[in-house]
Amino acid sequence: MPNSAVASCDDLQTELTRQEEFPSCRFSVAPMLDWTDRHCRYFHRLMSEHALLYTEMVTTGAIIHGKGDFLAYNEEEHPLALQLGGSNPADLARCAQLAQERGYDEINLNVGCPSDRVQNGMFGACLMGEADLVAQCVSAMREVVDIPVTVKTRIGIDEQDSYEFLTQFISTVSEKSGCDDFTIHARKAWLKGLSPKENREIPPLDYPRVYQLKRDFPHLKMAINGGIKTFEEMDEHLKHLDGVMVGREAYQNPYMMAQVDQRLFGSTKPIIKQRELVEAMFPYIERQLANGSYLGHISRHMLGLFQGLPGARQWRRHISENAHKPGAGIEVLQQAVAKIPAELDV
Repeated sequence: MPNSAVASCDDLQTELTRQEEFPSCRFSVAPMLDWTDRHCRYFHRLMSEHALLYTEMVTTGAIIHGKGDFLAYNEEEHPLALQLGGSNPADLARCAQLAQERGYDEINLNVGCPSDRVQNGMFGACLMGEADLVAQCVSAMREVVDIPVTVKTRIGIDEQDSYEFLTQFISTVSEKSGCDDFTIHARKAWLKGLSPKENREIPPLDYPRVYQLKRDFPHLKMAINGGIKTFEEMDEHLKHLDGVMVGREAYQNPYMMAQVDQRLFGSTKPIIKQRELVEAMFPYIERQLANGSYLGHISRHMLGLFQGLPGARQWRRHISENAHKPGAGIEVLQQAVAKIPAELDV
């Protein structure tokens, strides 16, 4: 057998072993503020049974002192992780306990968001400079829950962007808290001078650094996040890491989710078609409308469903122009999907 074939078999066996050890994080959709709400997650779940879905970041203050129910979700969303924002160990522990009682499958601590508002609350990416505090926060949560407590972080902040800084952060948090599950956004964050949007685009991606991190901490579960768009890219990352987390691509081009189970989890179920997906949303939409939701709050997550196909622009335009109108219901989507040429088998 050629050496390349031997290497390929070895790589495959390594990847299969990793999947057996760490199956749950193989593919996840990133927590995205104002995007991955419960309507979005229900929509994504219709396309993938196995993807791990995350809530938007919810602050401990909102959960403890807010008037709304910030832990509400649809039972169909499992497996589902709650991402928490905060830096007070006692508050985080209380929220983690509440989340476990509500049935969440994982608690994730945000150590990656770079916005000014988050920094002012002393959480998010600025916590990378407070590794001991992060360890205390994770320890406090792990002491009161049985579900996994994980950390999502960057590869550095501001001028603290050396590999040594990153490894010190990971070793401190993992050793002092017992946390063994990290998702690494493969960019550093600039805490001053860049907006959150710019922080998702301007700092360069450094995938090799995350690969090296996994080699140096082989006992830890590690997933990678940042700029991932195609399954070919995911396959490459999975040669080095335990999981991939996809953000904007899963939201702006949601139909990619329909292939996740087949491409990454070995499912043999037929892939749902776009028209079937629209129809599958109707019962959910009608229930939500009956409970006081507005169509636009749900349909906005579906705008990219026909991306790249003839009629996609008309689909988006019809929904955008009509979903906000008083009394708008599933007829808006029925009319919108009629804009997609009937001869397309989608």
